[in-house]
Amino acid sequence: MRTIIGLLICCVSLLGFAQNDQVFEQANGLYNEGKYAEAIDKYESILESDMHSSELYFNLANANYKLNNIAPSIYYYEKALQLNPNDTEIENNLVFAQNMTIDAIDKVPKVGFARIINNVVKTFKKDTWAKIAIGGVILFVLLFLMYHFSYATSKKRIAFVTSVLSLLIACFSVAMAFQKEHLDKKDNPAIVFVQESRVKSEANKTSEEIFRLHEGTKIQVLETYDDWKKIQLPDNSTGWIASKDIKLLRDF
Repeated sequence: MRTIIGLLICCVSLLGFAQNDQVFEQANGLYNEGKYAEAIDKYESILESDMHSSELYFNLANANYKLNNIAPSIYYYEKALQLNPNDTEIENNLVFAQNMTIDAIDKVPKVGFARIINNVVKTFKKDTWAKIAIGGVILFVLLFLMYHFSYATSKKRIAFVTSVLSLLIACFSVAMAFQKEHLDKKDNPAIVFVQESRVKSEANKTSEEIFRLHEGTKIQVLETYDDWKKIQLPDNSTGWIASKDIKLLRDF
């Protein structure tokens, strides 16, 4: 019985993939004909079936860019970049879309030791750092056994030194893996989706307005309270914005 159910689920999934591929090609055809709004509807219907891909988000962003839809184009380019972070074409198109935004916010650069550590941590993903740590531990064990069973003094010295180095690398990689996980959890970007949003000093409508943001601006969400999000800008300014005014990039 379970086998039959499994086969039915598999067939339904394959049918869904085939239908989405067909809709995707139809959307691409509409895009090439200059029917960008109709293409957007087709692309979004694929998203509603819970199918996600870098190509889908990229094409959806391109269609919105053609219609000067600032926030959606930036949002979908960012989503495409999340799924394919090394694609230079996505990066270039994202820059073009960001040039349409109103808000010019200077980014506060990290300096000194914090900058060095931050760059090292971002060199690899969390899983890669973990694999390096495991490899370091395995190498340490093998070299320690070599040191223990070796009779030649020179071999023992080399095995001891390299085993200590491998252990240090393993410990360093573990620290980097935890730090990368911490940075990933803190990273909660969002895009402003309304033409203009009033950012408040507190999480209520009657509090003081401290600045305004416009569509397409990328922000970091720090915390949530009722229908408000505490945000931070690249210049480290903070405030509270209505949740309905933004769309989180982590949501799929």
